[in-house]
This record gives sequence, structure tokens and C-alpha cells, in this order.
Amino acid sequence: MIKGVMFDFSGTLLRVESTEEWLGAVLAAAGGAPGPEDFTDQVRRLTEYGALPGGASPLRIPEHLETLWRDRDLTAHQHRAAYTALTREAGLTDPDLVRFLYDRHMTPAAWRPYPDTAPTLRELRRRGVRVAVVSNIGWDLRPLFRAHGLDELIDAYVLSFELGTKKPDPAIFRAGCDGLGLPPAEVLMVGDDREADGGARVLGCRVHFVDHLPVDRRPAGLEPVLDLLG
Repeated sequence: MIKGVMFDFSGTLLRVESTEEWLGAVLAAAGGAPGPEDFTDQVRRLTEYGALPGGASPLRIPEHLETLWRDRDLTAHQHRAAYTALTREAGLTDPDLVRFLYDRHMTPAAWRPYPDTAPTLRELRRRGVRVAVVSNIGWDLRPLFRAHGLDELIDAYVLSFELGTKKPDPAIFRAGCDGLGLPPAEVLMVGDDREADGGARVLGCRVHFVDHLPVDRRPAGLEPVLDLLG
């Protein structure tokens, strides 16, 4: 019987804004914006290089950034360094703009919960099912969850940059189960990445995958979780 659920963060419970929204918000806050053609080109290049954390993956990683990219979720410094480097590779080199873009993605305004995130978490709480967020991430998600009214529904956070290891390492799922106070056989892992989130199977956890879609295209992706509790 499932008594606890570990959820991935990005693409599972919440989704980051689009690259257009991300860049547009930062430029508007700075009091300026390029012409339409330049803006479209900047969005295209930022998307190509995967510069938005939580957004599309890079089409390719420059050779000199391969190690930094691979280890980006292990520390806060490496996470910032990796994504700001990709922003510069995309051709946006103004240091203030690069910094503002990275900082923007950590704000509550940059993220939207999926429509069924809060209802699902509330129902789990009502049933007495413990919940953890297990994420490969380089920054603290707790303020974001508080801002969206979700923190009170989370029993434990297991974040790669705090633990020094990342999914699919079984150690991070073990930490999640320990945070829930449950054996792996009683814990369900829910995520959108078959490789990373699927690593929980090694411990004996059940795993359920959702699609990493825009918020308006996935209104009820988490509903099957309740059916899996048994």
C-alpha cells in the first residue's frame, strides 16, 4: 500500500514560463526592449542553447561547458554558472541582463502550478499520505512553494544541490523515503523524466510518469496518482 508520494518539481508540479515571457519580463523591468525581429531572434537563440532553467534542453552543449552542464545541479554555484554561460553563448552578454535573467527564473512569477497540483496535494493530505518534493535543482524551492500556497502540503524537500547528488542516483530517493519516514515499497515516485525519475525503481519504489507539457495543455495529469494509492 502506498503511504507516501515523492514528486519531481519542474514539469511535474509546476511549469516555468515560456522563453518569450521570461525574456520579455526581464526587458520590461529594465525599461527597454529590442525591436520585434531582434526579440524573436534572441528568443530563438536562448531556446537553442537551453538557457532558461526548467525550459527546453539545449540542442547541443558547447564542448567547454560539458562538465559544468553535467554537474549543474550539484551546487548552487554550478547551477548559476551553467545557465548564465549558456545565456552568454546565446549572444546575450550584458552582465546585468545575464544576471537578471537567471534571477528571474527563481521568482514565483516565473512558475505556474499545473491546474491539478493543489487539488491533488490537498487530497493526499486529507488521506494522510505524506509528500516529498525530490528535485534536481540548484536553488531553494521552499520560498516558491510558500508563495504559491503549496508549502503547507509538503512534508519534505530533497534538493540535489543540498544533498550533493542528483537523480537517478538511488541516494536521493533514499533521502526522500527517509524524509517521509517510509520504506521504498510504500512510496510512489511521480516525475516527467524516464531516466532521472525512473531511478527510484532501484530502491523498490513504484514510479508513475507525467508529460512535461505547458500548463494549459495538461489540466489533469496528476489525477491518476490518486488511483495508484490502493
